[in-house]
Amino acid sequence: MKPTYNVLFLCTGNSARSIMAEALATLVGKGRLHGFSAGSHPSGVVQPLAAKLAIDAGYPAEKLRSKNWDEFAAPGAPGMDIVITVCDNAAGELCPIWPGHPVTAHWGIPDPALVPDDPEAFARAWNLLRRRIDLLLALPLETLDRLEQQTAIRNIPKDA
Repeated sequence: MKPTYNVLFLCTGNSARSIMAEALATLVGKGRLHGFSAGSHPSGVVQPLAAKLAIDAGYPAEKLRSKNWDEFAAPGAPGMDIVITVCDNAAGELCPIWPGHPVTAHWGIPDPALVPDDPEAFARAWNLLRRRIDLLLALPLETLDRLEQQTAIRNIPKDA
């Protein structure tokens, strides 16, 4: 049986991309990945079109909430194996020190929240995240050491 990897997706506002990635990782990961999301400056709301995509895919609506990344650096928080930034702003910010020193990577995704009424922008972001998560799941993470995991995750194609 393959282990479960906790994956934290970070963005500045935690309202769209990171929320969708959380849902996708959990749903597509089927027990191999458990997705979480947070933001450096959370908006406090989930974009309605991001929520619709997640809920329509089967993610529980009650799990959709915008939260601060400090929640995952606090004592008692779930340990993260992988931390992935999905927006360029969050990638450039000073992140908390994550307990356990998880593998880190950056997957820049265009922000659909800039056009909140455009379902196609949200669908494009969703599909990019889905392809990258599928590629993450294809990696033999359990046979790789930490440095090999980090290299493999960082090398997932940006245009995937």
